[in-house]
Amino acid sequence: MPKAAYVTNVNQNPVYEENAKVLAHITHPGDQFVMRLHAPQTAAKALPGQFVHLRVSNERALRRPISIMLTDPEKGTVDLLYKVIGDGTRLLSERSVGDVIPMLGPIGQPFDLSDTSKRYVLIGGGVGIPPMIFAATRLQGKANCVLFAGSEVAFPFALKPSTMILPGVDGNAILAITSLEERGIASRLASNAGLYGCYEGYVPNLARDYLLALDENVRQHCVLLSCGPHPMLHAVANAGREFDLPTFLSLEEHMACAIGGCAGCVIKTLEHGEEKYRRACVDGPVFPAEILPEFA
Repeated sequence: MPKAAYVTNVNQNPVYEENAKVLAHITHPGDQFVMRLHAPQTAAKALPGQFVHLRVSNERALRRPISIMLTDPEKGTVDLLYKVIGDGTRLLSERSVGDVIPMLGPIGQPFDLSDTSKRYVLIGGGVGIPPMIFAATRLQGKANCVLFAGSEVAFPFALKPSTMILPGVDGNAILAITSLEERGIASRLASNAGLYGCYEGYVPNLARDYLLALDENVRQHCVLLSCGPHPMLHAVANAGREFDLPTFLSLEEHMACAIGGCAGCVIKTLEHGEEKYRRACVDGPVFPAEILPEFA
């Protein structure tokens, strides 16, 4: 796999403390929620792969990290997608339009989208889909990209049949994310839940079928970016090694402070033959797959 530079630049990424007002809070099947917050400083500076840290209630001192799905710097808004998986996110789901939520953001090292000669293959699973949507929108008009999303519950987005043909994609996988399709960004969906219009299987397999069908000269210019559960990231890392492609993973880890102080989210890396421990919150959450022994 081609070597990817890993450089932390924590001091160059300011983190803002904002009282974010809830502008919209929409419930979707499968205990999924999309929340829109008015947080102008975060909206102005956030980059794909970064996240925010929310205080879900006055009774809970520890905040919850949520990936950023979209921003509108002009309107000062930040869109989040999350799923209820514990008491903290359950309390967050009870927040109403007009509520004010203390928030830190944007936090973490983002995906590097600077090489516009590359074809970015974005692979997201579950609540790991939001950073991929954010990346796709930032790549629009700058570089070629395609997004593959996987879910075992109904997707919390408007969907429509795609008019964009993708090599290697099963003919049954016809649905795309409407907002991306309308921007001219190709996307396809995967699920093991029998969802209509989706590839039947895991999303890394769908992405692999696409990569396998590409002309070798096209495939060698691809970069894999991914966020989702660890088994999915293992499969994406394997695909990166199989096709010898740069691969970057955004890790979903439990966090306490999320600003690098508590070291509660450390992960082991192997850099130039030396074992190190990095903080997923500020040294990540995005890392080159090649330095993560867990995904070797």
